[in-house]
Amino acid sequence: MTFSDWLSNNWIEIFGAVTGIIYVFLEIRQNLWLWPVGIVTSGVYIWVFFNSKIYADMGLQGYYLVISILGWYWWVKGAGHRAQGTGHRAQGSEQNKMLLVSRLKLKTGAILAVIFIVLYFIMWFVLSRLTDSPVPEWDSFITALSVIATWMLARKIYEHWFLWIVVNSVSALLFVTRGLYPTVVLYAVYGIMSVVGLKEWKRTL
Repeated sequence: MTFSDWLSNNWIEIFGAVTGIIYVFLEIRQNLWLWPVGIVTSGVYIWVFFNSKIYADMGLQGYYLVISILGWYWWVKGAGHRAQGTGHRAQGSEQNKMLLVSRLKLKTGAILAVIFIVLYFIMWFVLSRLTDSPVPEWDSFITALSVIATWMLARKIYEHWFLWIVVNSVSALLFVTRGLYPTVVLYAVYGIMSVVGLKEWKRTL
């Protein structure tokens, strides 16, 4: 197979990888456009993961579509925590009104941990018993942790970056086994950008 043939057969996945990288860049910058870009990326990867039989991740993309709408709303409205001269001020009057970065509270962390465990075992049971998924354990782990991390992102909780570092590292290894090489590159870039995002968001606390 020539490179042009490979490119022709994988152009949708490549497009999704490119928009995914743009998404994380906008996330690091706390730019509101990350949400519409995320909607496009999720739509692409619903198709990619369906064809690769990574069903939990496919369902996760549907969750991303919903949480992207909510996150867009929360970031614009500030979720009741608008900047009032304290904390980091982003450039532009519109960004100054957006939700501020916050730290994870112990109670919230405990609740999210329980939700993660419940989600993991539910998805593992469904994937291992009701589908032909070849990687139910890892697919369930990545998906459950991503659900938690995305909700934390929508609420602009700083510690969500730690979860993304774990998710991106495990995902890259999983996608190697499934032959999704453009997506492997995407998640490797995600991993690097997650470390950058961790440092950048810390400056805005």
